[in-house]
Amino acid sequence: MLRRRLASLIPASIRTAQNHYQKPTSTFPPFARLQLDSVHFPQCRSDISMPSCQFGSVRAYSSLLALNDLRDNPGARKQKTRKGRGIGSGKGKTAGRGHKGQKARGTMKFGFEGGQTPLRRRLPKRGFKNPFSLTFQPVGLGKIAKLINAGKIDSSELITMKTLKDSGAIGKQIGDGVRLMGRGLEHIKWPIHLEVSRVTVRAKAAVEAAGGSVRRVYYNKLGLRALLKPEWFEKKGRLLPRAARPPPKQKDKVDSIGRLPAPTKPVPFTTEEKEAMPASTA
Repeated sequence: MLRRRLASLIPASIRTAQNHYQKPTSTFPPFARLQLDSVHFPQCRSDISMPSCQFGSVRAYSSLLALNDLRDNPGARKQKTRKGRGIGSGKGKTAGRGHKGQKARGTMKFGFEGGQTPLRRRLPKRGFKNPFSLTFQPVGLGKIAKLINAGKIDSSELITMKTLKDSGAIGKQIGDGVRLMGRGLEHIKWPIHLEVSRVTVRAKAAVEAAGGSVRRVYYNKLGLRALLKPEWFEKKGRLLPRAARPPPKQKDKVDSIGRLPAPTKPVPFTTEEKEAMPASTA
């Protein structure tokens, strides 16, 4: 009943126009079927520099994705909140800090918990790390003899820690120096002269038995850098530092102060130095 009343209310002109568009009347004869067998279209090349090819006025794309169509997802990028820019922004006046109080007036140090004992102090201490400990990179006599036989080290010159690093006997992480070990001491059959930070009793006895010498020299952190990488100071336009003296606790563990730049000739031990050398050299 309601549908009949609505139909009666619609004007007759509107209903006539609607029926006219629903049933199009064409006076043109139907088109003949196109013969596409004889039409040859150019082949599109799959090339990055040519993403599309042209068919007359029609452009066919080889991919639906292009660099100029890349967009972020809606809501992926949010605009930064501007504080203190008026009441209408929602973050004006107090800028989200509220009224008064400790949090409204300034910042507290990291880990502050309002005056109570913080977590870093409530947890117990575990372990111990000696701030005065020294780390030496070990190198054996057998490895040095192997590099001498390979021609990477000249046995007639003084073998320093720089020589060992350049030849690959030790790595980059030297730490506080190099410790000479007695591994492979049976391969040392000719005199060699070395300057290292520490040396074991077996290694020193083997080198001296072959007619060589081992000197324990002291370098601090800056001195080691100047010994191993003197080009760094030249690059920075700085002079090489002066050799540093060993601290009192290391005086009895070294024979002399390290020389800068890297020495090439050994220094013979004097009679006083030989008498002052302790029996245990490890």
